[in-house]
Amino acid sequence: MSVIEDLKKRSSNQCEFCASTENLSIYEVKPVSNGGVDGSVLACETCSHQIENPLETNENHWRCLNDSMWSEFSPVKVVAYRMLHRLKTAGWPKDLLDMLYLDDAELSFAQATGEHLEESEKIIHRDCNGVILEAGDTVVLIKDLKVKGSSMVAKQGTAVRKISLDHENAKYIEGKVNGTQIVIITEYVKKMSEKE
Repeated sequence: MSVIEDLKKRSSNQCEFCASTENLSIYEVKPVSNGGVDGSVLACETCSHQIENPLETNENHWRCLNDSMWSEFSPVKVVAYRMLHRLKTAGWPKDLLDMLYLDDAELSFAQATGEHLEESEKIIHRDCNGVILEAGDTVVLIKDLKVKGSSMVAKQGTAVRKISLDHENAKYIEGKVNGTQIVIITEYVKKMSEKE
């Protein structure tokens, strides 16, 4: 079966958050590592849009997490954790967060985007133009970079897909170049837009 068929079967053909049956699609949970069923959810257009656009989050829509946070599937719980943290100033999400159980691997996955941190605690990664970088983004190298500890040179113009962020240092990201995982300094990359 394909990923979409597996997700439809797992979710009884409805959004795994709000139970809508309209405009369903695969939402890959960031940072996208393996995608597939273990890294994706079946979500409606409304949920997917609000997950991706924090400023357009409708608090009342996410009251559906009262039910969906109890899902047996890790990617659903991970997104529930992140959305409850995003909304916690509303009061009621704080109570749900206190009840939500994630094992160590799920908690690590849930916290990978830093959504759980207070604004003052967040480490913001920016490219050479000051554009905010997020886990899962694609960047392009703006100069040739010698890779420490090897004879490899990552060439200017190389696209690095599905980057991950260093959560302790805003200057560093990681990504694969020619199959090798390397650390890259953010001032030497430019974020690619989805249209590029």
